[in-house]
Amino acid sequence: MKVNPNLKFLRDNYLTKRILVLQGGTRSGKTFSAIQFLIELCYKYPNAGMVITIARATYPAIRGSVLRDFIDILNSFDAYRVENHNKTESTYLLEGNLIEFISLDQPQKVRGRKRDLLFINECNEITLEGWNQMLFRTTACAVIDFNPSDPMHWIYDEVQTRKDCETLITTYKDNPHLSDVVIAEIERFKDVDPDYWKVYGEGKRSAGRKGQIYTTWQKVQEIDWAECSSITYGVDFGFTNDPTCVVKLGRKNDRRYVEEIVYEKGLTLDLLADRMRKAGIDGGDTLICDSAEPRSITELKRYGFKAIGVKKSKDYKRHAILDLKRLSIFVTANSRNIWEEVTWYAWEMDKDGKPRSPERPIDAFDHSMDAILYANSVKPREVYI
Repeated sequence: MKVNPNLKFLRDNYLTKRILVLQGGTRSGKTFSAIQFLIELCYKYPNAGMVITIARATYPAIRGSVLRDFIDILNSFDAYRVENHNKTESTYLLEGNLIEFISLDQPQKVRGRKRDLLFINECNEITLEGWNQMLFRTTACAVIDFNPSDPMHWIYDEVQTRKDCETLITTYKDNPHLSDVVIAEIERFKDVDPDYWKVYGEGKRSAGRKGQIYTTWQKVQEIDWAECSSITYGVDFGFTNDPTCVVKLGRKNDRRYVEEIVYEKGLTLDLLADRMRKAGIDGGDTLICDSAEPRSITELKRYGFKAIGVKKSKDYKRHAILDLKRLSIFVTANSRNIWEEVTWYAWEMDKDGKPRSPERPIDAFDHSMDAILYANSVKPREVYI
């Protein structure tokens, strides 16, 4: 099997460098290689009593990414043992070494015991203070990975400038295991969106987003939903290429409070219904959905939800965006996909690099953005069908 350059880089440098940075574009194999590397170390040094920490900003993000990859890799060579997996403590005992999965929104664990090795997935999601606290308690090597989508970030200034740090930049071209379909999906952005292509296609640091639509949204750690005058849910349907997205939106005067509930590809409607019920959504809540999917709306009603289609009048999206821009928007920090999309959601630009007139958004990075617009539709007799 061909070895991903990320894996070779880690193998070659972990004994000589304090910090190893995997920077790169989408699907370059950064995360998978880092987990594979840590598993290899456990087999290379059996019964060494090593403590290895795998961390990310929030636990739901860990469960849906690095923990799943970790289990998949072990299963690929029939090595996963359920008796070694303490799901309550989120730890796994591998060849006499302890691997723990923690989130950086757990202060008691950030400032907890020491470890030998550290891996922080999507490190650009955490604070500099969180990074420093984790590094202080790491005795050997720290590995981080990230997509360089932020024009300014402490990783560039506080980490990559260190003499004991080594960085590898990779792209999807370095991943020998991608299908032609996935490669084509990535490469279409070369002409569609040069800003996005620079970061996610070429793995280069973002220079900033031309025509970014929302620039004043604020992050909050949590929302007091009881203070909202009303709450609605927005639903944007997807399946194979696009995710299905559900957002929760609360209103308080000219403020809107938003949280990501579902953002997932391949969801059948029965699975979507199950996800929503587990999130506490019931038949008394209003779901405002994309009216282009009347069959899906009907099915959600059959599952007991109050699902309503949003009426898309002429130039609907532009007006809905401009209405939203007049409000103060607060989004939970753990709404990772919303923050990813808001970074890239932009107006179409003309040949002179200015937004077209009248403005219209690029048809991309808009799944949660559309769901928020639906949830913010506040004039039932004019908007719902």
